[in-house]
Amino acid sequence: MLLQTFCHVPGIGEKIERRIWQEGITNWQEALDYPNLEKVIPYPRSTRSFLYRSLQKLEEGDPRFFKDHLDSRDHWRLFPQFQNDTVFLDIETTGLNPPQDYVTAITIFDGKRIKTFIQGINLPEFKEEIMKYKVIVTFNGKCFDIPFLEQHLGMKFPHLHLDLRFILRSLGFRGGLKACEKAIGIDRGELRGVNGYTAVLLWQKYREGCLEALETLLAYNVVDTVNLEKLMVFAYNEKLRNYPFPHLALSLPPKKIITPYQVHPEILQEINHEYWRAISQKEVKV
Repeated sequence: MLLQTFCHVPGIGEKIERRIWQEGITNWQEALDYPNLEKVIPYPRSTRSFLYRSLQKLEEGDPRFFKDHLDSRDHWRLFPQFQNDTVFLDIETTGLNPPQDYVTAITIFDGKRIKTFIQGINLPEFKEEIMKYKVIVTFNGKCFDIPFLEQHLGMKFPHLHLDLRFILRSLGFRGGLKACEKAIGIDRGELRGVNGYTAVLLWQKYREGCLEALETLLAYNVVDTVNLEKLMVFAYNEKLRNYPFPHLALSLPPKKIITPYQVHPEILQEINHEYWRAISQKEVKV
C-alpha cells in the first residue's frame, strides 16, 4: 500500500489522493510518468521531486522518512514494504510501575524466529538484538511495553512502532489482546484464560525454584508475541478493504507456530488454586 500512497506528499490529503487513483494513477512511478500531472496534482514539480525522494528512501529501507510524513493513522500502510525488517514484541513484568516493578521476560518474533530474553539470564542481549530491526509491532506497546523498557533498560527505540491496539480500535475492535484474538477466531488452547496477573504469579513461583513455572511463563509470552503477526496481517487486510487495491491483500501466516517452551497445566492449576484461596481469605483485592 505504500507505493500507492500519496497523502505523505506535502499538499496532498485524502481527497486529492483518491482523485489521483480515480485518474488511473495507482503508484508513484505512474505519477512520475504521467504527462499532465498538473491537471490532477497541485504543485506537480515539487510533487515529482518528493516522489523521487520517496523512491530513494524506500530503496534505502528507511521507514522513518514515511513515519515523519504520514499521519500516524496511516502508518499501517508501511507494513508490507518493511515486513522483512519487522519484529513483533511483547514483555512480561512483575507489575505496572517501574522502577519498583521490572521486566521478567521479553519475546521477539520476526515471522520466522522466536527469541526470548529472561531477567537474570540473558536480558542484556535484548538491546543489541532489537536494533537489527526497523519496525516494531506491539499491542498497547505505546502506552506500556516501550515506555516500560525505555525506563527499565535505559534505552530509546528509534524504530517505526505499529501499535495494534489503536489500529484494531480504528476497525471497531475493543478490549485487550485476548479479546481481539477471540474476535477473529484465535484460540490459545492450553493457555486459554491465562493473563498478565497469572504471568506475575508464574514468575514468583519460578523465583521459588520452580523451573516449570518459568517455562510456562515463557510459553505464554511467546503466544502473546506470535499472535501479533496474525493480528497485524488481519488488521492490514481489513484496512485495505477501504481502498481500491484488493490485490495487495496479504496471506495469513501459518496457523500454528512451533514454540520452544512447554505449557505445564499442573502449574497453572496450582497457581489458580492458590489465587482463589487467597481471594477467599481476602488476601487479594479484585
